[in-house]
Amino acid sequence: MFLTSFLLLIVYLIFLGILAALGFPFGSLLVIAAVMAFLQYYFSDKLVLWSTRTRIVEEDEYPELHRMVESLAARAGLPKPKVGITASPVPNAFATGRSPKNAVVAVTDSIMRTLNREELEAVLAHEISHVKNRDMLTLTMASFVSMLAFLIMRNWIFISLFNNRDNNMGALILVYVVSIVVWLVSTLLTRALSRYREFAADRGSAILTENPRALISALTKISGRMDYIPAEKKQEIEGANAFFIIPALSGNTLMELFSTHPPLEKRVAALQELEAQMRGY
Repeated sequence: MFLTSFLLLIVYLIFLGILAALGFPFGSLLVIAAVMAFLQYYFSDKLVLWSTRTRIVEEDEYPELHRMVESLAARAGLPKPKVGITASPVPNAFATGRSPKNAVVAVTDSIMRTLNREELEAVLAHEISHVKNRDMLTLTMASFVSMLAFLIMRNWIFISLFNNRDNNMGALILVYVVSIVVWLVSTLLTRALSRYREFAADRGSAILTENPRALISALTKISGRMDYIPAEKKQEIEGANAFFIIPALSGNTLMELFSTHPPLEKRVAALQELEAQMRGY
């Protein structure tokens, strides 16, 4: 994660340096990107809850689920997050919120029918680990200049027409090409960072529950169940794929470079290795 973050920083500094050297007026776009990043960070929890039709539930509705979340949050040294339920045949879970004080941990109603208690606890511990690691803030910051590059790509024609009076079309074309490269490289690095955050959340779950085997079993069950879910039901919640413990829709091997989650086999292997370390062999 440190190496990926360092590479992102280098890419961003080079990009801003090139823009400055070419005299590109990126100040206003930088402000727009900052505003977009802030809105994404500040309202992401509400947008995810809205897009997945998740409702916040009280303790008297799901007392056992609340007790599990409260216990795991206490072990992690966090305030208890809000608890949400999503009505969906796709067994899954996610966490969102801009800080531990504003966090929501949500599960689909089907995951509670799919997993046993230990497996569900392991999944909830994974989501609590995302909250503890402040992954929403980390990934928002990581994607900031990528957003700037995307804005330049998307609005290049308008920018070129606006600045053509200075006869600097060659510089603008160079800025456009550099923006494409920066957007592609930063997207790959940000997705890699997201995959590492999933490994970290898996590890956090294993440590909180002291039961890596339960998370392995849960991930395997969820992944296996996905094959039997109608495509239209998975598409209904596709917009929240990046938040789920396992994406509802996954790509082929080539698309793994753009995936927000590591392959199941690698996650299981990492958990098995951690289990061996915890058991001392």
